[in-house]
Amino acid sequence: MSVLVFVEAREGKLSKGAFEAASYGRRIADAMETECHAITLGAIGDEEASSLGRFGVKQVHRSTVEDAVDNGLVASLVDSAAQAAGADVVVFSHDLTGKAVAPRVAIRMKAGLVAGANGLPSMDGGFKVKKNVFSGKAFAHEAIQTDKKVISLIPNSVAPEETGGSAEIQEFSFEGAARVTAKETKKRSGTVSLPDAEIVVSAGRGLKGPENWGMVEELAETLGAATACSRPVADIGWRPHHEHVGQTGVAIRPNLYFAIGISGAIQHLAGVNGSKTIVVINTDDEAPFFKAADYGIVGDAFEVVPKLKDAISRFKTA
Repeated sequence: MSVLVFVEAREGKLSKGAFEAASYGRRIADAMETECHAITLGAIGDEEASSLGRFGVKQVHRSTVEDAVDNGLVASLVDSAAQAAGADVVVFSHDLTGKAVAPRVAIRMKAGLVAGANGLPSMDGGFKVKKNVFSGKAFAHEAIQTDKKVISLIPNSVAPEETGGSAEIQEFSFEGAARVTAKETKKRSGTVSLPDAEIVVSAGRGLKGPENWGMVEELAETLGAATACSRPVADIGWRPHHEHVGQTGVAIRPNLYFAIGISGAIQHLAGVNGSKTIVVINTDDEAPFFKAADYGIVGDAFEVVPKLKDAISRFKTA
């Protein structure tokens, strides 16, 4: 019996979400009085793989699979690793790969699945996992009654916790055949990943056009933040779709979220209301987003944002 954590390396590096999932899996393993293992996806060196040991992973199964294009192949990899590790619980990060692969693994393992967990399981009288429901307006404790269990953890829900241990690395040979072949892969570089971002600066149609996004990017650069947008902005081509946050886009839980020129429709709020602090900038003092905001500025973004950026820059250099 053990807990297995799925971690994905991008360009040879593990993301913050991988360390969150590892720490989460280790804490479950501690409660079950067992060990936490990890299965990797993507090329990863010894030093990066062994860094998982700092978060409580005892053994890293380093796979030969380097491409996540075929989710069926990745599911087979994780299922095989779970069998090899004797895992009763498998943990994913609730990112694009986790959303696609976790249900497939649950089917293969005949396991109960909780997708989008935001807290540690309670094992008092069963195995119950906390998650948001009703578009984030409430939360539920879902009981998993099967012997095998699969959980995907929402990024920024549980802080990674270092324990100072070390991990043993074992090569995990997997010869499954991919059924999907990628003709071309385009990867972003030099930007902060939205699911991992501590700070997100987002804007909507209030910016009036894509040519005005420079001030949003400058504010994000000043803060070391990721940029995002509302769905209408992505749909009309002002910003790329990977920046769309909300119920039908990327769900995020940053420590600080700026909403500039976004009215705050329920679909958008559903994807961002887990943010620790929300700052809204809008000319309409009756915009729905103000009801969810921790701080609100009623004003013209073209005046407010440059002044805000300058104030932050002066603060950082003081």
